[in-house]
Amino acid sequence: MTDEYFTIRQMCDRFQVTPRTLRFYESKELIAPKREGQRRLYTKREVGRIKLILLGKKFGFSLEELRQLLDLYYLGDAQATQLEETFKVAQKHLSDMKTRRDELDEAIADLERRLAWGEKMISAQKQEKAAE
Repeated sequence: MTDEYFTIRQMCDRFQVTPRTLRFYESKELIAPKREGQRRLYTKREVGRIKLILLGKKFGFSLEELRQLLDLYYLGDAQATQLEETFKVAQKHLSDMKTRRDELDEAIADLERRLAWGEKMISAQKQEKAAE
């Protein structure tokens, strides 16, 4: 394969994803590899899009959000709209992540308090049995 195209195996190895994942992204119109019969050939465009998709997934972006943001690349405004919209979506996701982290921190603290109480109760019961 030339440097211009990448096989599905090369893409899987590069991004640590399965062929099924790549076909799924293709079915969702996030990527569009060139087809030669049954073979899929990926260009640098797909490489870039996969990088953005995986990064977006890491940050909690939905596939629909990613598709919409990727589609903004072609507006002809030097990606200004794409950058602005991506920034807005990323700010929202960051806010949501921080809220979830705060909720999780609160739940962890509550569980730790309850476990400490439970540990004291178990210890007290063991002491009572030992005294009998």
